[in-house]
Amino acid sequence: MTKAIFREVLNRGSAPQSFIDALVDWGKTAEEEIFAPNPHQDIYGSIRSTLGPWQPGNHRRAVMLEVMRVLAGFESSWDWRAGVDTSNPSSQTPVTAEAGAWQVSADSLSFGPELRELVKRRAGSLDPLDFQEAMKDDHLLAMEYIARLLRRTTQHNGPVKRHEIDDWLLPAAVTEFQVLLGD
Repeated sequence: MTKAIFREVLNRGSAPQSFIDALVDWGKTAEEEIFAPNPHQDIYGSIRSTLGPWQPGNHRRAVMLEVMRVLAGFESSWDWRAGVDTSNPSSQTPVTAEAGAWQVSADSLSFGPELRELVKRRAGSLDPLDFQEAMKDDHLLAMEYIARLLRRTTQHNGPVKRHEIDDWLLPAAVTEFQVLLGD
């Protein structure tokens, strides 16, 4: 029987083991504040009817990993090195060009000072071209960045904004992530 964390996402196939391993490794050590309740209209509010209510322990971490798994499938078929979305007419400048598994662009830096601080610290620069390369090469940065961005807004990633990911989010995958996280 196929595990839920390896179920296909849309027509993109399933996440590679190495991608799942990276998510779990990051999830085990990521700062608690990334998953804690906050005042923003964030991913947890957006998907509460799909994966909530939130449970004690590592449930919120596991929910975030499930969102990240599905979103990366939608955005890039789990390709860490994915470049600009050539089908997106607004991706014409270095600031709006997407990069990495979650197809984030440098214009998302405006959503919070913690996003700019994180990129400056990890990439050494806020330059849009440096941002693009960092999102492709620094997997720890890319994971923390998308998680923090999703805690700030659900308006920057089209599949989240339009609720396209919702049908692919699996409570069983959250349970599997909880086990892998040690909960």
